[in-house]
Amino acid sequence: MVRRILLGSQLRRLREARGVTREEAGYSIRASESKISRMELGRVSFKPRDVADLLTLYGVTDEAEREPLLGLARSSGQAGWWHSYSDVLPSWFQTYIGLEAAAERIGTYELQFVHGLLQTEEYAHAVVVSGHKGTPSRTEVDRRIALRLARQKLLVSESGPHLHCVLDEAALRRPYGGRDVMEGQLSTLLEFSEHPNITLQVVPFFRGGHVAESGAFTLLRFAERELPDLVYLEQLTGALYLDKREEVAAYQVVLDRLAAEALDESGTRDLIHRLRQLV
Repeated sequence: MVRRILLGSQLRRLREARGVTREEAGYSIRASESKISRMELGRVSFKPRDVADLLTLYGVTDEAEREPLLGLARSSGQAGWWHSYSDVLPSWFQTYIGLEAAAERIGTYELQFVHGLLQTEEYAHAVVVSGHKGTPSRTEVDRRIALRLARQKLLVSESGPHLHCVLDEAALRRPYGGRDVMEGQLSTLLEFSEHPNITLQVVPFFRGGHVAESGAFTLLRFAERELPDLVYLEQLTGALYLDKREEVAAYQVVLDRLAAEALDESGTRDLIHRLRQLV
């Protein structure tokens, strides 16, 4: 699913840049306009032959430019490790996890709770239980936490992405799980803040209002220049993936301004130390 989204997004960009309509694109591969739309949204599988024909139509003839996209087409049907948790995850969040795993850089702002990649097992348990509709079974809770910890292992691996996480101070003061859980979570955040591929900053209350008025978001960047940057916006019953350059750029500006308004890494650690003493 992830590779399909990335490939479909890039094909849409190439088509629009060439001034080709969906109807014309569909005609070139003996398909309907609606199928081109579904392909560009990553909702159907890709035949490498169709992708090759579309690339030719869009004027992409250099083999060095074609091969990464054709490679995505060939691998688009492969399941990622996270699919083994599909029993406890909505499809839209499975897509995000795949994108997260493929990213080179993750920039994120969170205000409700500590970001999932930085949560302790106990804190994650409190978040999962409090945010679940109804009463989840112990097995479901355990599976969700296991997935969260598996994502965390990917983050701290040698080949893991760089995470720039900006937290609102409110996320550190909201006592999920009680005193002991929060103390453990704050201590773990201090450890994460020393990790070479993690940049942790907090926007303190005394800064007043700030630019992230629309709420939490995540910006994903990929090493492959052919793949578009994405913004992920989670909603109550689904998620939005924004990939238009102007939209991604707008969120990057917000993240940059948040980073400028937030405490630096040293100041962030000082604040977390103080909050831990108050728990």
